[in-house]
Amino acid sequence: MREAPLIFIDLETTGTRATRDRITEIAALKVINGQPIDRWSCLINPGIKIPTHISQLTGIDDDMVTDAPCFDDIADSLHAWLGDQHQLVAHNARFDYSFLRNAFKHAGKDYKAPVICTLRLSRRLAPLERQHNLKALLKRHAITTPRMHRAGDDVNALWALWQIWQEHYSGEAWESALADEQRHRTLPAHLDSQQLEGLPESPGVYLFYGHNRLPLYVGKSVNLRRRVLSHFQRDHQDNKAMRLAQQIHHIEWEETAGDFGAQLREAQLVKSMMPIMNRQLRRQRKLTTWHWPVGADCPILMNGDTVNQPIQGALYGLFRSVRDAKDTLRAVAEAHKLCPQVLGITKGKGRCFARQLGKCGGACEGNETLAAHTQRAQHALAQLQVHAWPWPSRIIVQEKHAVGAKSAWHVVDHWCYLGCTDTLKKAQQFSKELPSQATPAFDIDSYRILNRFLRAPAQHGLVIKTC
Repeated sequence: MREAPLIFIDLETTGTRATRDRITEIAALKVINGQPIDRWSCLINPGIKIPTHISQLTGIDDDMVTDAPCFDDIADSLHAWLGDQHQLVAHNARFDYSFLRNAFKHAGKDYKAPVICTLRLSRRLAPLERQHNLKALLKRHAITTPRMHRAGDDVNALWALWQIWQEHYSGEAWESALADEQRHRTLPAHLDSQQLEGLPESPGVYLFYGHNRLPLYVGKSVNLRRRVLSHFQRDHQDNKAMRLAQQIHHIEWEETAGDFGAQLREAQLVKSMMPIMNRQLRRQRKLTTWHWPVGADCPILMNGDTVNQPIQGALYGLFRSVRDAKDTLRAVAEAHKLCPQVLGITKGKGRCFARQLGKCGGACEGNETLAAHTQRAQHALAQLQVHAWPWPSRIIVQEKHAVGAKSAWHVVDHWCYLGCTDTLKKAQQFSKELPSQATPAFDIDSYRILNRFLRAPAQHGLVIKTC
């Protein structure tokens, strides 16, 4: 490893999004057999305005890069200079490497290189230290630098740090740290690789935490190990994956019997923990639904909690706002030439305006009976129908483990997920001890999961038992 060609590199950029922000400065030092042999240093015109806070941090402003080359102009020469046998050495290397790969991609070139991250390396060499950012490392090892956040100065500091490490640590410790870094080079810089040693290839949910155990993201998979590692293999082409990789400090996971339990647990954890990078399953506002009472000529808007209650008639759609509900009904009416006046979308008597435009079948003026109109309308809305709870009370759902281990027993009441146990007896006792009024508020995400799996339980390896 000591004799391998190395390139110490640092980039300054207009921001943190590797697929959208741009490089403003590149500096690199080529080292062969422990000796610096060449340097590369260049300001880059990013082609976009440099944000004020970035200029304040790096000292690079728009005026400084006005006459600088754009990356496409230096792509060929830089690509040749970097070569295909040299390893890149950078602090928080995923950041620099992602920007470099994307910049070359925009220039029509493919660039890949083995990478050594000195931030991860520092964590392995000094696991008891709390701070591993470059400023802290330079202070710890008494390395002085004229400026921080300027590429050339940071590269010089990084090379000085590397030399101190080589002198300070024994050959065996140094080689071991480098080898371990290479084995786990795709992992986030702040994540201890030992946390992944027990990650199973089985169904479950995983939780990513940031600094001070801030919940970042909750996910699920039928193969936890494969899914978790996949987050760290595409960060150079996905801004969300990059932000996640930059912030992850800790990982936890829970195994489940299968995909059914994993999906329900994911929805439950997202709503209770509110991770900052989960959006689709975050806590929802009050839902609304269209209720069509038996014998009525039109539906009426009701609170979505109606799904939890016995009710006569049909429910159509679950909407996050009254506006969404009305817009959907209006669109269905127009698509099927239903009368907006009869449906209660518009007010009035006699021939409606839609009829005058040829967009109504004529129920408003007697050309179509109300019974026929109702039948057509309910048929048009059928795809939105919310399924009524088909069981007389709570149910217990057995989910058999995908690899033959113990089953899981899920307790469900009126499309609300109550919890899970590892035996039928515990599930029955749990249901018995939980009062009926303890049923949580209706959750659209849990409803969709339950409805999808419980419509054909045998296909998903589920067995339903009534309480």
